[in-house]
Amino acid sequence: MPIASLRWGLRPAASDDGTGRKNMHLLIQLRWIAVLGQVATIAVTHFGFGVALPLNYMVAVLLGLVAFNGISLLRLRLKQDVTNTELMVSLLVDVFTLTIQLYLSGGTANPFIFLFLLQVVLGAVLLETWSTLTILVATTLCFVWLALADRPLLLPADYERGHHSYYVKGMMICFVLNAALLVIFISRITRNRRARDARLAELRQRAAEEEHIVRMGLLASGAAHELGTPLSTLSVILGDWRRMPAFNADPDVRQELDEMQAQVLRCKSIVSGILLSAGEARGEAAEETTLHRFLDDLVADWQATRSVHGFRYQNHFGEDLDIVSDSAIKQSIANVLDNALEASPEWVGLDVTREEAMLVITVRDRGPGFPPAILEQLGRPYHSTKGRPGSGLGLFLVMNVARTLGGNLSAHNMPQGGACVALSLPLSAITLEEE
Repeated sequence: MPIASLRWGLRPAASDDGTGRKNMHLLIQLRWIAVLGQVATIAVTHFGFGVALPLNYMVAVLLGLVAFNGISLLRLRLKQDVTNTELMVSLLVDVFTLTIQLYLSGGTANPFIFLFLLQVVLGAVLLETWSTLTILVATTLCFVWLALADRPLLLPADYERGHHSYYVKGMMICFVLNAALLVIFISRITRNRRARDARLAELRQRAAEEEHIVRMGLLASGAAHELGTPLSTLSVILGDWRRMPAFNADPDVRQELDEMQAQVLRCKSIVSGILLSAGEARGEAAEETTLHRFLDDLVADWQATRSVHGFRYQNHFGEDLDIVSDSAIKQSIANVLDNALEASPEWVGLDVTREEAMLVITVRDRGPGFPPAILEQLGRPYHSTKGRPGSGLGLFLVMNVARTLGGNLSAHNMPQGGACVALSLPLSAITLEEE
């Protein structure tokens, strides 16, 4: 099958889930909010309310938190995804920083003691079970340590003042802060998880489709081997007949023999192409050429073997490039052209353009177009308007070739009638690398 030959010269695009990086980015944003919130709280409490605080120590803790956040930002510049352990360490740093700040500002009597719950909830959402338990144990131990070794602030016991009490006001601020941060960040974390689940579902679907391609490749390879012998036998027999005087003397019979020989050679070429794409003719599956030469040869071969009444080929790619010619891409484009020819025998159009770093091959026809159900399931196996058993695999194979190379296949019906199918391939996947 065509997919097998992609391992010779073509470079499939890499994929990265990136959920850990997104979650680490959220923690970094939360830490900046925490720094700004602590600066504002310390300033209001110390200078506004006249409560004496050890500013030197508290500012030093804040500077350490800022430095850690800077290191976390540098870590995100790396290409590797963020692991569960790194997220856990990041949350533990936040827990210990909060513990020190609480120790310097009243301990368990500080109304912001309930910010520990924010760390536990974030750990439960972001981390694995054992890491969440680690965060829970750490916050519990820090709470117990504050209860045993805190430094209470000299504040009047004014609980009877209700909402005018400093403690009650602090509790209200802590509640609003906790609730707002949980709503904002838990929503974003949930969105990241949904995106990850959707990505995993897509990968599972692609794995199932690629397994289906492998099975078809084995079947096609076996059939090609079986057909090779009888085709060779037919070619020998036809060659012997052409040399016989009884056949050679009749011009009509000789012409029919030539046509039969040409068709046998075409069948042998198709069988060789199947074996080539299945990886059984290594060294020939991918070869060096230029983009314009590759497309011109493809169009010439396709026109020579099909009955095309009206065909328009326009190449607006621009500057030529050295590429890897692979039978998978060639067969993919031929599949799209064949589908267009079957839907519109009178006219088919092929346009080649360049959109930034993408090669875009657009095939148009003047047929009835795609039904809406087919457009919704574009590239799914066995979804076809032909109504024949086994049909619907052409665009399925083209879609998988495009995906393997990091490209895409799209289709739509044109307002004036007919259909338009666009195959987009990244140039980085087909161009030759400089040594």
